[in-house]
Amino acid sequence: MNLDHTHDPLARSWLASANAPGADFPLQNLPYAVFRRAGSTEPWRGGVALGDQVVDLAALAAGTLLEGVAAQGARACAGDALNDFLALGRPAWRALRHALFALLRQDAPATAQAAVRALLVPLADVEYRVPTRIGDYTDFYTSIHHARNVGRVIRPDNPLTPNFQWLPIAYHGRASSVVVSGTPFRRPWGQALPPGAPTPSFGPCKRLDYELEMGFYVGPGNAQGEPVPLTQAEDHIFGMCLLNDWSARDHQFWEMNPLGPFLGKNFCTSISPWIVTMEALAPYRVPFAHPADEPQPLSYLDGAANRAEGGIDVRLEVLLNTAQHRARGAAPHRLSATSFRHQYWTVAQMLTQHTVGGCNLQTGDLLGTGTISGPTPEEAGAIVELSAGGRQPIAISGSGETRTFLEDGDTVVLRGWCEAPGRARIGFGECRGEVLPALASVT
Repeated sequence: MNLDHTHDPLARSWLASANAPGADFPLQNLPYAVFRRAGSTEPWRGGVALGDQVVDLAALAAGTLLEGVAAQGARACAGDALNDFLALGRPAWRALRHALFALLRQDAPATAQAAVRALLVPLADVEYRVPTRIGDYTDFYTSIHHARNVGRVIRPDNPLTPNFQWLPIAYHGRASSVVVSGTPFRRPWGQALPPGAPTPSFGPCKRLDYELEMGFYVGPGNAQGEPVPLTQAEDHIFGMCLLNDWSARDHQFWEMNPLGPFLGKNFCTSISPWIVTMEALAPYRVPFAHPADEPQPLSYLDGAANRAEGGIDVRLEVLLNTAQHRARGAAPHRLSATSFRHQYWTVAQMLTQHTVGGCNLQTGDLLGTGTISGPTPEEAGAIVELSAGGRQPIAISGSGETRTFLEDGDTVVLRGWCEAPGRARIGFGECRGEVLPALASVT
């Protein structure tokens, strides 16, 4: 993906908050969400973040500041989901990005600045919804470090399954329980087999976990029976978000004999509201390769472009904010930090694998990358790894507590950003979710 003037790290906006050091949403980012003023009955509509404001795309589309393909793109963002815009494909995505960049940069005409300023809504005043109509949600399993860490909990003598190094593994998730950041959820009920017990028990989850992931949204889909080759895969990917695949480990480990996750995963998946486009992430593409002494991808999952820049260096962190933290006014505890660049398979390989058998992806579909863990213990992307399956309690700073798994009242916050010398910082905002107590009974 080529860099252009919209990636210029020296470019500044006339909106001062977009130029602030450490800002998630500078001029070079321009991520998309669906929003309205909090507590209002306004229509949901698409918006683009800049600094501490949202550019109302429905209002922008109703005016005369845009023309041609860019105007078409803005009109496609005016509804309560971004599917129509995602379906337009890369030419429209790029046209609207370039037009917005021109309107928002420091040297934009004064009349344009005044007109756009009237369309801004403060981020502090808005609420969000899931940004697309998600027809299907698939979650992958593509961190070899996570696979080995969790595998040691389940199969200490043989932690890595034989297929992991040959293909991006995935399971079909539940789109109906995907929720936007800030939505609390109840601790789920289900079956589990307690250690040493001859029969399973039924009750609220006792081993509730988070999973640090990213998600990516499908742009144009593909026809059933027509796979997407690796060289074309990223033409079908609009952008990325943060994703928390909440997991009931005791239920999951009992039911995954022999099929994949079911109740252990289908009760809630949280996503950040902002979609950071692949265009904005272009300066942070990095080479991808499996170690030379490990199996190399089969030909349909391999290619020069994917090797040259298939990876993305997104820095990630997980924060835990317990009820005691909030009561004391203490800062959240940082559980771990890592980078998406460590993933064993790229987003292009995931999409190609998903379609190689003829599966037809649809515009707005969400694909999760699987838990993101790095090579060191402090880079683990789930508490089951950090606590060694619950055997090693984690000391929580600021509250004096410990955790082996999540407790009621815990809030988990995922954050992500790209940053490097000589490049503009590109942020994702945050993905937040709070654990509520289980229902008293489900019978």
